Amino acid sequence: MTRRDFDPKTVVPDGRPAAKGVVFDPQTEGPWRGSLYGEVLNGPVTVLAYGNDTPGYGPRLHIHPYDETFIVIAGRARFFVGDDVIEAGAGEAVLGPAGIPHRFENLGPGRLQTIDIHHSPRWIQTDLD
Repeated sequence: MTRRDFDPKTVVPDGRPAAKGVVFDPQTEGPWRGSLYGEVLNGPVTVLAYGNDTPGYGPRLHIHPYDETFIVIAGRARFFVGDDVIEAGAGEAVLGPAGIPHRFENLGPGRLQTIDIHHSPRWIQTDLD
């Protein structure tokens, strides 16, 4: 499918070079595998890699001053976003809007692996429990 959503002549490059950074080391153990701040790439988002093998386990309830998008790479998760409860599996994404407390847990069986996109060049968080 060919896409032509905009006229490329209307965009002026801002002078940033292409950049590369490490999100996680595949050999790292534990649920928090790593993160890459947008500042490192001169970009607008921070990316985290999270995973665990324990059903019922996940990050604690927290809040951000910006949106967070969760992409489930493997397994199944239950997300608690404000008063909403959303189940998502591999290939699905969930939005945690700015200012809304949220957390998620592994539904099992097996490993839950997510990529968490913080819509901010820095990871800013307040834990609530």
